[in-house]
Amino acid sequence: MLESIYPILLLTLKIAGLATLIGSVLGILIGFFLARTDFWGKNLLDTILTLPMVLPPTVLGYYLLTLIGQKSWFGQWLYESFGIRLIFTWQAAVIAATIVAFPLILKPARAAFEDVNREYEQAASMLGISRVAIFFRVTLPLAWRGILSGILLAFARALGEFGATLMVAGATQKTQTLSIAIYRAYNSFDYKTANYLVLLTSAVCIVILMAATFLNPRKPRA
Repeated sequence: MLESIYPILLLTLKIAGLATLIGSVLGILIGFFLARTDFWGKNLLDTILTLPMVLPPTVLGYYLLTLIGQKSWFGQWLYESFGIRLIFTWQAAVIAATIVAFPLILKPARAAFEDVNREYEQAASMLGISRVAIFFRVTLPLAWRGILSGILLAFARALGEFGATLMVAGATQKTQTLSIAIYRAYNSFDYKTANYLVLLTSAVCIVILMAATFLNPRKPRA
């Protein structure tokens, strides 16, 4: 059993890791932008970026099929220009996992940046430090706990992504993540394998949630 599960676990970790990496870069940058700027439509933009948290996975999968499917403009351009087909590939699974995990990084990152005392940044600016250096040497170190807890939650979400992944990547052998393997095992009446995969996934998610809680403890009320 372990020999057959190992490739599935490896692919799942690769997809979740890449999705978390991409989502972290975008979530930190956009979260900092939303925390530090005010403009018309800011709340609308935040709402749109947070939508994957509440939209059904099938709706997200449909949107993705509309955007990157073979009949979409972008999908046709990719195939005609570079011979690339994203649908039913593990790369499509990465895209789906990135979209569903992104809000879990964006929200904590924005909150963490908003909690940073701006006086530290102003003091660094008065010392002649550039804005980029202030971000990496002052702002990010002060906000890292909240950001890291969001990254862990996003990784757990990407690890268990199913609905949108099933629609854009399918349930083939090359795109079989843990969630899809559980689905296939249950439909094949292989309850032993399904139970093992469910327990494995649950254990990993419990560890990640405990780590996220430890990094971002509840603040005592004043």
